[in-house]
Amino acid sequence: MIEPKIQCVCGFGCGSSLMLRMAIDDILRKHSLEANTFCGDVGTCLSNPCDVIFISRELAERIVDRAEVPVVVIENFMDSSEVEEKVLAYMNKED
Repeated sequence: MIEPKIQCVCGFGCGSSLMLRMAIDDILRKHSLEANTFCGDVGTCLSNPCDVIFISRELAERIVDRAEVPVVVIENFMDSSEVEEKVLAYMNKED
């Protein structure tokens, strides 16, 4: 299986998206899964090649209708159980 490219998106691509990326990387390691994770900003995320976008609800409203890949909405970036559940749901779908 080819490693999916997971884009973690926030307003500017260097704050909460970095925290989300680190959380996703931890989840992937914990479950012995592999993916290429990277950060993006809401203004340019649709032009970045990826397989899925993880993003907050507020920002998802700006891109969901135009995205060509799945958009996974995270209600609370600090809720590790929510992030883990949604990451695993996406990764298991890819099997």
